[in-house]
Amino acid sequence: MRSARNLCFAVAFFAATGCSSFSTTQQYEPAPAVRRGPSTAATLGIPPGHLPPPGQCRIWVSGKAPGQQQPPRGCARVERSAPAGSWILYRPSEDRKVVHVRVIDERRPGVVVHWRVYDARRGTLISHR
Repeated sequence: MRSARNLCFAVAFFAATGCSSFSTTQQYEPAPAVRRGPSTAATLGIPPGHLPPPGQCRIWVSGKAPGQQQPPRGCARVERSAPAGSWILYRPSEDRKVVHVRVIDERRPGVVVHWRVYDARRGTLISHR
């Protein structure tokens, strides 16, 4: 009788501790929010009057007012002075209807991470790589 009671106690003890130590819980990540409307990747967001003239470049820093941006200039070595997170805008002389944008890395000044082409008049994305 004593061994039966000990056996019941042992089974109950292992069942109670075994369930708690081996139980698993699943946590589900919330679904990512879906962005509606235009995104910064799809539209240029720069007033047409502030684009560089054909054949020139301009460094554009997000968050700065258009009148506080650096003036347009030649494109030679422009990447060297491009701050992290900025864009280098280029208007080719042979196709004034587009704006080429080189996106600078968020953490490394002067390092181009994306190339995009926008329609100069409408500001819509045409292609990217």
